[in-house]
Amino acid sequence: TPAVLAAAAKLQAIGCFCIGVNQVNLDAATANGVAVFNAPYSNTRSVAELVIGASILLVRKILDKNKAAHEGAWMKDATGSHELRGKTMGIIGYGNIGSQVSVLAEALGMKVMFYDAETKLPLGNANDSKNLKELLQQSDVVTLHVPELASTKNLINKSNLGHFKKGAILLNYARGEVVDLPALSKAILSGHIGGAAIDVYPQEPEKNGDTFTSVLQGLPNVLLTPHIGGSTQEAQSNIGEDVSNKLFNYLEKGISTGSHTIPPLALPAQEGAHRILHIHNNVPGVLSQINTLLSKNNINILAQYLKTNDDIGYVVLDVDKGLSKNAIELLRGVKETIKVRMLY
Repeated sequence: TPAVLAAAAKLQAIGCFCIGVNQVNLDAATANGVAVFNAPYSNTRSVAELVIGASILLVRKILDKNKAAHEGAWMKDATGSHELRGKTMGIIGYGNIGSQVSVLAEALGMKVMFYDAETKLPLGNANDSKNLKELLQQSDVVTLHVPELASTKNLINKSNLGHFKKGAILLNYARGEVVDLPALSKAILSGHIGGAAIDVYPQEPEKNGDTFTSVLQGLPNVLLTPHIGGSTQEAQSNIGEDVSNKLFNYLEKGISTGSHTIPPLALPAQEGAHRILHIHNNVPGVLSQINTLLSKNNINILAQYLKTNDDIGYVVLDVDKGLSKNAIELLRGVKETIKVRMLY
């Protein structure tokens, strides 16, 4: 929160060992010069595989047959069961996960359509849909892979559910607010939607063992999972390694690539120098102040890098070792300074 970040004067970086960063107030982190890292690509394969697996379960109506078998009933019936081959997969959100789902779906012989708010290059034979309505009307399986934004809240609502093909299935491995669950429940009960796999919810329990309730509980051909799309041992290992490497590179080398708050810089080490990091409000004249101050005090800059975003600027300076203490004190006095740190 802004209050926590304002109080943590020594805080340099935050590592989010997950895909999202919505647990951190990014505006406040930026204003306080705190780098925020996550691992946006580390669970891509895990989520994509689960989407394909859930799709197979739903189009074959395995869930209901499994439940019946556990209860002692025999349900050998092909009615309503289908292959994925030849069906159309509609992907909403063609980012890292969505595009990976596209590749796997084509490998199974599916046709792939996708819709994204940004222009994306199709992989394989995937087709870029003109609009969301077109995708919903033509897809047998619709899978969601969009971020949580004001524009995506209740994206799949009563109106858009009405555009689905009768009997189509819906999968949400994106964010809980993207689907209007009461509207989905009614669409399933009416028979218009043939099934659903939901992994994320508007409100989720804080920890294992807490009570979980959903309007979708008990509905036919509905797979409910506890936000485990990326929960594989492989993904967790990848996430741990990815975020740890980013934190190490930033804290030890000043490399900010992958940060959501600090402008991206990746730079080589300079021998015979001390490296100083300077984060400041992005206003005209700061770099000029830095260079003028150091020049007036006969401090030689061996290398200098600057990168800015809308809010802050990030300067990396390599200066003569013998004069580095003087340099850092001078930089602390520069107007608009947020943070100054010496690395080595």
